[in-house]
Amino acid sequence: MEISQAANAFKELGHPTRLNIFSLLVKAGYKGLPVGRLQECLQVPNSTLSHHIAKLTSVGLVQQERDGRVLNCIAQYPSLNALIDFLQDECCVHDQTKQAK
Repeated sequence: MEISQAANAFKELGHPTRLNIFSLLVKAGYKGLPVGRLQECLQVPNSTLSHHIAKLTSVGLVQQERDGRVLNCIAQYPSLNALIDFLQDECCVHDQTKQAK
């Protein structure tokens, strides 16, 4: 993952509502949650929720899938893992005392 991609993902997760959305979706697992359920949990207007979901979708952290009349939001675990790996890969790179494995 490039630094600009990581920065964009962190920027979108830096908003409390978006972080709450993403947290709920991660907890929900691979089936995700319907938009209506997210709205019930967060008590935000639908237009506000749609805006925040669009931001998370734009950086690849959330995907939406329609099942009939229900629109499900699903956390994208590969993107989350790439973000975590980005941080871990940078850990202690300038630490001269770091021991070689």
